[in-house]
Amino acid sequence: MTDQTASSPTGHTCIQSYLPLLDGSPGVYRMLDSQARVLYVGKARNLKKRVANYAKPTGHSARIARMISETASMMFLTTRTETEALLLEQNLIKQLRPHYNILLRDDKSFPQILITTGHPFPQIAKHRGAKREDGAYFGPFASAGAVNRTLNQLQKVFLLRNCTDTVFDSRTRPCLLYQIKRCSAPCVGKIGQEDYAGAVRDAQRFLAGKSTGIQERLAAQMQAASDGLEYERAAALRDRIRALTQVQSVQAVNPRSVAEADVIALHMDGGQACVQVFFIRANQNWGNRDYYPRTGSGAAPEEVMRGFLGQFYENKQPPRLLLLSHDIEDRDLMAAALGEKAGRRVGIAVPRRGEKYELVASALRNARESLGRRLAETVAQGKLLAGLAEAFDLPAPPRRIEVYDNSHIQGAHAVGGMIVAGPEGFLKSQYRKFNIRGDDLTPGDDFGMMQEVLTRRFQRLLKADPDRAGETWPDLLLIDGGAGQVSAVARSMADLGVSDIPMVGVAKGIDRDAGKEEFHRPGRRPFALRHNDPVLYFIQRLRDEAHRFAIGTHRAKRARAMGLTPLEEIPGVGTARKRALLAHFGSAKAVSRAGLADLKAVEGISDSLAETIYGFFHDQG
Repeated sequence: MTDQTASSPTGHTCIQSYLPLLDGSPGVYRMLDSQARVLYVGKARNLKKRVANYAKPTGHSARIARMISETASMMFLTTRTETEALLLEQNLIKQLRPHYNILLRDDKSFPQILITTGHPFPQIAKHRGAKREDGAYFGPFASAGAVNRTLNQLQKVFLLRNCTDTVFDSRTRPCLLYQIKRCSAPCVGKIGQEDYAGAVRDAQRFLAGKSTGIQERLAAQMQAASDGLEYERAAALRDRIRALTQVQSVQAVNPRSVAEADVIALHMDGGQACVQVFFIRANQNWGNRDYYPRTGSGAAPEEVMRGFLGQFYENKQPPRLLLLSHDIEDRDLMAAALGEKAGRRVGIAVPRRGEKYELVASALRNARESLGRRLAETVAQGKLLAGLAEAFDLPAPPRRIEVYDNSHIQGAHAVGGMIVAGPEGFLKSQYRKFNIRGDDLTPGDDFGMMQEVLTRRFQRLLKADPDRAGETWPDLLLIDGGAGQVSAVARSMADLGVSDIPMVGVAKGIDRDAGKEEFHRPGRRPFALRHNDPVLYFIQRLRDEAHRFAIGTHRAKRARAMGLTPLEEIPGVGTARKRALLAHFGSAKAVSRAGLADLKAVEGISDSLAETIYGFFHDQG
């Protein structure tokens, strides 16, 4: 490993000085500025040749020329093979987040469906993370919502249990899922082990794309039940067939010639990029998702695609085939690196005709439309952030706003919530919840709770990024509360040595009416914005989102402690209506996300009760 001091020349002269020290080995290089911050991480088949290209004074794009001009030192690490260099490059990019590299900001793992083994009556459940539990895994699905919808329908079709083994072993009578025909109740002997094993095999065959025969067999059973005058059983089988049909219909794109692939399409416009990924498994579309990688200050589409692939699959199992909208440099090398990671062959193709091309074209259309919507939203968001900077005397429009709120009932089950917003809107992957731990806090001490939350947040931030080189340091803190809250938080921040981040308390004004909010800043007089100011509406949205997140977290914590679902806390929702809601939506979480019109459509739910339920889950208090 080689470096050079900050006092050395910069630019081409600096880079030229390293050539005598290099040979033709493969490896990874880092370019650093005068403050030793990493500008760029790259891999090379031949380090000497690659660095020699940077040492040339001409022939570079504007982006590369800027990067070269800022380079004050370099570091090198040789590897045995170019494949090793590629894998190391992607690890370093994720770790160091250099300014001129392509950066994928949201790379969390995807949910899967797990059917367990090792139990006479296997469980079907959503799974995320490492595959530590024995069983059959199916996925990935694009989102938790896609998994939940599929699970709900599969439970209706195959009647498999989703409870844990502990709950299963403790049951003495059927649970609510049996009553709403979403479980066969093996826990109390309502189905034998052999019949249940058959249902498990059918579910696995369906998820593996081998569903031929399942629907026909259910239809034959329904006809036999009807002929035998078993009308209740025939109706249950009819409902299972409908559920199976619904699973197949919501998948929309079900390619015949592609059994397993990720379809990845890139669209760039206005200096931003959108990558759309379709997940094809077992000849079925298991959802799609869009990503907005940072483009490294003007990278070409091919470089954006290559950077995305390397980082996207760094912590994910690649499928057997990747279908791309743009070709990449060293396509065979990327395929070899992904194949080495997967332990089997991985193909990469850029189709130009046929069904595979149609899949890419569909993904590309989605990417173009998603980026168009995002750019339109960004323009409007940019104006609001500029207005916020003017209202609060900030030096520049904030790139990251953190909003804090607490929720509790007389101090019980107290939680704190942090939401994050910026030029791209709400950044939900950045939201955080805090279980209030302070044993010395007086129940209901909002000041003490807010101090604890902010202290824990910034202690962690100071430890993880003391130089503030990353993107997780806020430019503005919004706190739900008035002068007392702001003063308490300001003292805590000063104790931590963090007193340069602007902080504003948002307090309800006269009569606690929206539109009469007062804003409090440390050491300044409170002030208000005019009632029709768009910035005021923006702040209200931020505060309401923080309140929604905090109160939702509190309710979930309280429900866990009491062994309840949130539905049991809603006035007017008894056992029968709870059963109707769960039968209609599938889960309490789905009920919480339902619109008012959808709630009114549930049998047995009046308009007024639908409004009560909707208000319970969307309380803006």
